[in-house]
Amino acid sequence: MMTLSLSHYLILAAVLFAISIVGIVLNRKNLIVLLMAVELMLLAVNINFVAFSHYLNDIHGQVFVFFVLTVAAAESAIGLAILIVLFRNLRTIHVDDLDSLQG
Repeated sequence: MMTLSLSHYLILAAVLFAISIVGIVLNRKNLIVLLMAVELMLLAVNINFVAFSHYLNDIHGQVFVFFVLTVAAAESAIGLAILIVLFRNLRTIHVDDLDSLQG
């Protein structure tokens, strides 16, 4: 059987982070996809924290993941609430149409 080393987890996290960067760069129109890309980026960082925590036999990285997940849950809830309000008022969620919100 093949065991997974630290480099496997780091490669997985790098691939997820790259996918999220591509999602942000290629899609600048839809707010839902942008929010999902940011969440994917946070999950890639969490994989790094857990991998290093396990590799170093230290619990601090795993504890920090719980704080990051809590902030990510709050961020996604607030982001989706703002998105719903924007859709109710403007009937669109495209980023280009949101320039009317200036001061």
